[in-house]
Order: sequence, then structure tokens, then C-alpha cells
Amino acid sequence: MYVTASSSPSSSLLRAASAYSPTLFFRSSFRNLTSTNQASLSVINHHRRSLTSTAVRSFHCSVPRWSHRLDWRSPLNLRSEIRAFNPIIEQLQRKFATMAAEHPFKAVLTSLPKPGGGEFGKFYSLPALNDPRIDKLPYSIRILLESAIRNCDNFQVKKEDVEKIIDWENTAPKQVEIPFKPARVLLQDFTGVPAVVDLACMRDAMHKLGSDTSKINPLVPVDLVIDHSVQVDVTRSENAVQANMELEFQRNKERFSFLKWGSSAFRNMLVVPPGSGIVHQVNLEYLGRLVFNTDGILYPDSVVGTDSHTTMIDGLGVAGWGVGGIEAEAAMLGQPMSMVLPGVVGFQLSGKLRNGVTATDLVLTVTQMLRKHGVVGKFVEFYGDGMGELSLADRATIANMSPEYGATMGFFPVDHVTLQYLKLTGRSDETVAMIESYLRANNMFVDYDEPQQERVYSSYLELNLAEVEPCISGPKRPHDRVPLREMKADWNSCLNNKVGFKGFAVPKEAQGKVAKFSFHGQPAELKHGSVVIAAITSCTNTSNPSVMLGAGLVAKKACELGLQVKPWIKTSLAPGSGVVTKYLLQSGLQEYLNKQGFHIVGYGCTTCIGNSGDLDESVASAISENDIIAAAVLSGNRNFEGRVHALTRANYLASPPLVVAYALAGTVDINFDKEPIGTGKDGKSVYFKDIWPSTEEVAEAVQSSVLPNMFKSTYEAITKGNPMWNQLSVPSSTMYSWDPHSTYIHEPPYFKNMTMEPPGAHGVKDAYCLLNFGDSITTDHISPAGSIHKDSPAAKFLLNRGVERKDFNSYGSRRGNDEVMARGTFANIRLVNKLLNGEVGPKTIHVPTGEKLYVFDAAMRYKDAGHDTIVLAGAEYGSGSSRDWAAKGPMLLGVKAVIAKSFERIHRSNLVGMGIIPLCFKSGEDADTLGLTGHERYTIDLPRKIDEIRPGQDVTVTTDNGKSFTCTVRFDTEVELAYFNNGGILPYVIRNLIKQ
Repeated sequence: MYVTASSSPSSSLLRAASAYSPTLFFRSSFRNLTSTNQASLSVINHHRRSLTSTAVRSFHCSVPRWSHRLDWRSPLNLRSEIRAFNPIIEQLQRKFATMAAEHPFKAVLTSLPKPGGGEFGKFYSLPALNDPRIDKLPYSIRILLESAIRNCDNFQVKKEDVEKIIDWENTAPKQVEIPFKPARVLLQDFTGVPAVVDLACMRDAMHKLGSDTSKINPLVPVDLVIDHSVQVDVTRSENAVQANMELEFQRNKERFSFLKWGSSAFRNMLVVPPGSGIVHQVNLEYLGRLVFNTDGILYPDSVVGTDSHTTMIDGLGVAGWGVGGIEAEAAMLGQPMSMVLPGVVGFQLSGKLRNGVTATDLVLTVTQMLRKHGVVGKFVEFYGDGMGELSLADRATIANMSPEYGATMGFFPVDHVTLQYLKLTGRSDETVAMIESYLRANNMFVDYDEPQQERVYSSYLELNLAEVEPCISGPKRPHDRVPLREMKADWNSCLNNKVGFKGFAVPKEAQGKVAKFSFHGQPAELKHGSVVIAAITSCTNTSNPSVMLGAGLVAKKACELGLQVKPWIKTSLAPGSGVVTKYLLQSGLQEYLNKQGFHIVGYGCTTCIGNSGDLDESVASAISENDIIAAAVLSGNRNFEGRVHALTRANYLASPPLVVAYALAGTVDINFDKEPIGTGKDGKSVYFKDIWPSTEEVAEAVQSSVLPNMFKSTYEAITKGNPMWNQLSVPSSTMYSWDPHSTYIHEPPYFKNMTMEPPGAHGVKDAYCLLNFGDSITTDHISPAGSIHKDSPAAKFLLNRGVERKDFNSYGSRRGNDEVMARGTFANIRLVNKLLNGEVGPKTIHVPTGEKLYVFDAAMRYKDAGHDTIVLAGAEYGSGSSRDWAAKGPMLLGVKAVIAKSFERIHRSNLVGMGIIPLCFKSGEDADTLGLTGHERYTIDLPRKIDEIRPGQDVTVTTDNGKSFTCTVRFDTEVELAYFNNGGILPYVIRNLIKQ
């Protein structure tokens, strides 16, 4: 059920009036132009309608599918109160009208006619600018341009910003800064809970500072999908979905109630309940608008999300990417996002995939190519004749893994394939007609039947789809692609290689070890490479009917030949939406998946984010007692060490049909071309080719089984919720009542003792090194989302508060409690800290005493003694999921700076947002080359006055043993310097809102 706001009428009107005060949107703006034409009158009317509808939004009572706006029923007893506020509203309307008439680009506001008469609305026309540079722009940059033109107020967005984007070919190489206002914000519950906690806490801060708490309200639509909480506790059962959902609600009732409260306490926020699907698939199939029509003004859909795989929507032609939670919160509150105008890599596709090759094989190939090319901080835009050979689902699979290849976006412009998908997924014919008309009129639609205007890109890549071959990736990183034909040899190399991303250093004499055990009375055995988890999971693949039905066909052929997955392998199937269940049942293939143990376990991320649940005790003991390198094979997008399961050190990403194939084989130590998967019921060997479906078989299954009414019926049901969600009762107050005893939701300390005066810039003096890392430290290492280890500081905290171990839940589920999350920072059991001289685990050396302590305990000892700390790191620090707690946690531990070879894009901005200084070693240097051990004390010479610091300037770092080296301070924009001066982005936003 979508949940919407309800509150007292008078307070709602007051909030609406204050939230839409002219200074909030038009401060110091629109001063230069005063002439009025028909277009500007339309703008006036647009703002009048917007204001009026906003003022009464709390009276609306139903949610149309394509809008966050609600139908208004005006009871008689409210009319007098409405009349009482008419003078306020009329005064604001007059001010809006005056300023709207002065829009710098009012001359290009153009009517979009309907084919049968009338108009769809008005839009800011790019062709009307008559600038030939625009015709050469990549489509992804045109979306940034339209947003800048529409939002131009010469304050938050200036005419100079518009010119920068138009001149992209010349300005992008110079790393210029632009503002961007996304059309909406997307959240999932792991990141959504801390976001709502922060908003509630910001309201408290506004109250304490004597300001209007209603200013803390989302000004753009916010969609929150609860999908990260379900775990695979029950599997291989017809009742698994219900059983896992009941456990999910038992564990997370407090969190879910809090989110339900947030959906009513904050305007413009909708919550999609648990059990509905994975956020990115729901976004693709249902939430994505492509084009907004807000009070007669048309503009492209764009979205930022607090999950890095928000990029999946790029496959639909919607510009979207992941940002940190704190950055998303600022966007919700009307703050423009400051970003560096990105370069765009043009990726040309040609040819056609060979028989039996899947979209997963393609995306793993593309990921490896783009990682090699180097696309961090850039957009990737796909084009070429091969586009017509890719379904929308295939495109979404490629776009989904943008974080894995390092790009901000992997963008597919809208074309006829997009329109067909919109109709398949239940978007109305009128909506699709409006979308096509708008995008064609604004030169944002690609018609491959017409001659193509040549576009300019920053660099170019090309792939013939016919060259893609079956592959998987692993065992520890998504971009370590292994062709299927080389897998056995690669696995044996991994056993031999020294410990690293491609090595386990298993001695030769131990490589043939066999661990025999009893599995519920049945003899069983494990070897290095034995598969213990086989999971069809993740938005990356479960949104794609071809690979899902392909998995069903593999299961069917295996059943018919007499093959069976071994019972000690934990198998699971977690679709991204209910549509998948419908077409698997329609095809008759779910029956065969069930026979192989792939029962549906829930609708959420599950194994892909580490919610794989416990292994059977006998399996876990066999692995631990014999030091077996056990394997997980999953159709996910992340396989970083320690993420999938603590006991699976080898984790491979594969297509859903390959997941079934490896489950049948029971090991990754196999050459599918030469070795049999098993023995059939006729006593003959069964090979990979015997169970692998042809492209034609898959296409036939898709054609006959994936039907438009499945999408319509699924998403109609979503709006009704489920009994467990509907029964949750929540308070109606707009201020949250914090429970000091709660271990899920806790008031964070970010704004304690906050004043209106910013704290100012600061350097670091005589700081100790808390941790010394090598390359590729991920956000999973910094702030794990998975299970809470029984001996960890977080576990001790929970036990001391009466929480039993069985109720620990996961770190991800407790992100609303800063006390748990601070203790969970750097708590990954696979953490490699150089201060420990080879020992792996979540501990460090307390330098003054030489004691080995949990990281949290060491950090608290430093804080108690009044000492600052820093972190040393290698390349790609903070890669992986966009996780604001990977910045919040270190800040709470007292970390003042991170010095690394390079940073992942989102994580660097998160560090800035929490007031932590990101510094980069100079090229060719790192801690090792400079002879830094981490036992030194560090002083960072940063000016105390913010106006003396420039984005990207060099600073000197000195140590107490006489070393000195130069680093680049990674405040990349002037806005980020403002955040630093204010102690972080959220204090900056609060002070600005109060001033307004």
C-alpha cells in the first residue's frame, strides 16, 4: 500500500505556505527580464496551480499511478479555514507570478500539441535555442541541459551554468562544476531508514534553533521501496515466501513502523511495502515516468537514489544514478546537487549475441572492458546498430552494473524498444504517446529508421555482440571475468596463487582435501570449490525474462534427464517483482525449479546483499573445521569478500541458468566443455550442452509467457499492501518521539550543540593512524550490511541491552541506530589492516600502547584521550555500494581525514558530506612508497579560513618522525567547501533553510 500524508488542515496550510516561500525557490533571481508573452503567462499559471495544489495537498486522499499528487476532497468544515489563508496564498501567488514572468528562458517555453487537438502541455524547448552545439551533445547531457534551463533562477542555477552545459565539448575536459536538480529521489529501506532518521533529527534541530520545522519536507517526489530486509531463512519449501516474510516482520517491525510514520509525517513521500519486489525492478516496471507532466509543464524524468544500482533505470532512458544518503536528503529539501560536468564515453554496439549467450555474459564483458578503459566519474552512452538486438531488459542489465564498471551512468537513450516496453509493462497508450511526442519534439528520442546526427563523445569504445562468450566473474570482484571454457584452469590458479583478489594460497598437498560429514543422516562431502550457496537473486538479472526463463529451462532439462541438486546446497530464488512469478508459472517452469530446490523465498535482494541466511550447521562445521574454500554462485552484481556469506570465500557472479548449472555440478572446479555435470537416470553422463537451452527456446518461452496483464495486475496489488503491513499502527505526530531504549531507531548526535555559526575549516594535528589499508577497500569492509558477529562490539552492545543473539538481525537493518552502526564500522571479518601484519579481521593496533583492539574500542580510546585519527588507504577506497554509514561511522569514530590513492565517486562525496577530509597521494606515491607504516602521527596543514582553500589544491602532510609529503585535497567543488565549513552537508542545509 502506498502511504501518504495526513495532518491537521490548519498546520498543513501553514506548512505549505512556509515550505513554498518565494525566497526558497527564487531568492535573488529573475531580475533582468520583465517582458511578458503567452509562454510566460503559462509559467505564471503553472506556479499558481502549483502553489494552490500544494497548499491543500494534505486533503488529498488517493494516489494515481503516475503522480504523487492526490485527488482533493474538500469537506465543508474546512472551507472557512481555507478562506482564512486566502490572503496569504494570493500574496504568494502575486510574487510567484512576478518572478515567473522573469524566467531567463521564458522565450523557449513551447506548446506540445496533441495529435487530435489540444495540447499535452508546455516544455522548455532545446531546438528553440537555435544553437548548433546542442545537436552534437550526447543524449545524457541534453537531460542535464533541460534541467538547468527549466530550473534557472540565476541563484541556485545560473545562465552561466546553462552555457557550460551547451558548450560541453569544450567545458567537460576542464572539470567545470554545474548544479543539477533531479526530478525525484529513490530510496530502499537500508538507506531509507537512516535518511528518515536524519530528516526527523533535522526537524528537532530546527525546533531547537527556533525555526519552522515544516521546512524539513521533501520538495520533490520520494519513493521508498522496502526490499533489503528479507533474509533466506527458509528455503526448499512451498511455504518459504510466507515464512520468510513473517520472520522479516518479526525482526523489523520497529523499522517498518518508523518508515510508515515517515510516509505520513513528511509530504511527497511514498512507501512501497515489504514483499513487493526489488527497488530497481519496481522502478523500472512501475515507478519510472520517463516524462513528468506537472501542472502542464513537461520535463524528463531523472532520479538520484541511495542505492548505487539506481543506474538500472538508465536502461529505460531515465537519467539516474546513486548518491549518498546525505546528498539525497539535501536533494529532497530542494538543494541543487553540485556535480562536475562529466565526460561521456560513447559505446558502440554492433552485431548480435550468439546462440546460448546471455545478457549476463554481455554485462560481465562490458564491465571488464569499461573497467579497463577507465570511466570513473563519467557517463557511458550506448548507441549503434546492435541496439536493436537488445531487449529493454538486456539494456537494464547493462545499466544496472554501472557501479561495477565505475561509471556514474550507463545510459540508453529512448527509442522504439523503450516504447514497446512501456506498453508491455502497463503504461497507458495516452501516456506513451505523450512521452514519445515530448521526447521527439525536444530532440531526446532516437529513431534508428532515420539518418543519425553524429554526436560527439569524450572517448569511444566498440563491441561486436557476436564476440561475447559465456562467462562468470570472481572469485572476489565483479570485474574479474572468467570465460566459462577457462573456469577450471582459473580456479586451480586461484588455489595456487598467493592470497589476493585471485588467490587463496592453498598448499599443494591440501588442495585435494575432502571433508566428509553427515547431512541429516545422509553421507555428504565438500572439497575446495564445492558450491554451498546457489542463489538466483538480484535486480541485475531477475528483471530479465530471458535469463529467468532460461534458468527454468535448464532445471526442466535436468529433471527430465534425472539430475538433481545435492540437498546440502542452499538454493534460493528471489524475484525482483511478482511479475516473474506469474510468467514462471505461466510457462510451467517454476515446477522444475522447485524440484531442483529453487523455490521462491521472497521478493527482495536476499543473497546479493548478504541476506543469505545461515548455512545448515553440518555444512558450516564441515567448512570451518576443515578450512574448505567453499563457493557461492549467484546471479548478483557484487561478490566482494565477506559480503555474500562469511563462510563462502569464493563467490562467483553468473547468469541465472548458470547458477542452476553450477548447483547441479556441485562445484566450480569443472570444465563444462569436457567434464560431465552428473549421471542421468539412464546411467549415461550428462554434459552442459545437454541441459543448455538454445536462444530460440528461450525466445519462444518469453513470447508465450510474458504478458502485459501480468504487470498491470501485479502493480495494482502493490497499492493494496499486505495484511502485516496494513496492521502496523503509527502515531500521527509530525515530530518523532525517540525511544532511548530502542536498538533500531535512535536519535543521532549530528546536531547536538549546533549553533547558527558554522564551525569553520580545520586541519589535523598529531593524529594517530586508526587503520592502514591497501587497495580496493569497499563500503562492505567499512560498514558491513550483513550479519553481526557474536563477539563484535555491536553484539556486546545488543546483548547488554537484552537483545538475544537470534534477534541480532543485520547491520543493514540497524542503520537507524548510530550506537550500533558506530560499533559496526570497520567490523568486516575479512578486513585486511596492515597494522596487524597479515592477520585478517576487524581489529587494529592502538599505537600508543601497542595493544590489539577491536577498531571501535581503539577509536574510543583515542577519542577519550582527545586524539584525532586518520585512515591510510590504497586505490579505489570506498568502492561498492553507495553507503552513507561508511562515512557516518568513521566520523563518529573520530576520523578526521582519509588519505588514499583514489576514491570511489559516491564515497568521496559522502566523506565530504560528513565533514571528513579526503586526500589523495600524488601520482606514483602511496603509503608504502613513502615509507609510512601507520605508527606515525600525522599533521595536515589546511588553512583555517575557508576562503583560503581551493577545490583540488595541494596540502602538505607531515609526520612526527620527520617525513613530509604533498597530497591533493579532494574537495572538488566550491559547494563542497561550503559543506566542510559548516561541518557537513546537513548542518549546511539547516542553516540555509533557517536563513531563508
